[in-house]
Order: sequence, then structure tokens, then C-alpha cells
Amino acid sequence: MNRTFFFLIAALFTTTACTQPAQTSTADAGEALPPSQIQLPQATLPDGFMVNVELAATPEETTTGLMFRPTLAADRGMLLLWPEERLATIWMMNVLVPLDIIFLDEAGQVVELVVDAQPCKAEPCPRFTTSRPARAVLEMAAGSASAHALEVGSTIAFDRVSGYPVSMEE
Repeated sequence: MNRTFFFLIAALFTTTACTQPAQTSTADAGEALPPSQIQLPQATLPDGFMVNVELAATPEETTTGLMFRPTLAADRGMLLLWPEERLATIWMMNVLVPLDIIFLDEAGQVVELVVDAQPCKAEPCPRFTTSRPARAVLEMAAGSASAHALEVGSTIAFDRVSGYPVSMEE
């Protein structure tokens, strides 16, 4: 009996020790995945230029945005998503780099643009509020909107962004 119990415990320990839980993010892994294995969400601008985007969907993520980031590459950005369209406000508090702020409706169409929004380290910081409802905001390095001819009415396509843009069939 003791011997059987010992082997059961040993087998359980071996199985548990040899089985790794699935990693859900690179932060859980303690080290980054090789770039060839990372599949970031992407925005495709009307001229075909592709931007790898970081998603911000929770209230904490959308509030923090790109704060405290010392740089932002031309092919990177952040997509802030809300569950429904609303008058959105973006502020530049603790943002360290100039940004182009592109407000999008639920179909991914540009409804408003703020170009070259400047960093702000202390209040009062400018706040940019839409006059039309927006479902998302794409934040990119300053100069991106003009470099890629973005304007009100342009449509941006997204890959690997669950539920956005919203399909008109829904």
C-alpha cells in the first residue's frame, strides 16, 4: 500500500513537473518571444502602410495609453478601444513623444485628427475631445497622418483586433 501510494505521488509529481501551462503572453514567460513568432494586431493605412499596434481596451489601459514611453517607431502605434461610440477625450499628460491622434468610428473611418500633439509633463495639459462620437483612437508618431495622407473620411483596416471594426452585418 505504501509503495503504491509512493509511486502514485511520484507519477503525479513527474507529470506536473514536466507539463508547462500554456503561455498567454510574453510577460508571463519572463522573456520575449522571437520576433518571428509575435503576431501583433495591425492597422493598414489607406496607402497600404502597415502599423503594428498595441491594444488598449480596459479602462486602465486606455487611461494610460502611451504615457512614459521614451520613443515610438514610425511603424508602431496604440489602438484604444471602447465598447461603444462616445465623445472621446485624449490628453497628453506624461506622454513623452509628440503624437498624431486619429479618432475612428465603429467602421474604422477617421472622424477627427489631431496632428503633432505635444508632450506634457505637468498640468495643465491639453485635452483633445471629439465633436463626433468615436469608437477607437489610433495613436501614432507625430507626422504619420501627413506622411500617409490620412484625413477625415479615410478608412483604416485592422487585422487581429477582435470585434473591431464592427461589421455592418452585426
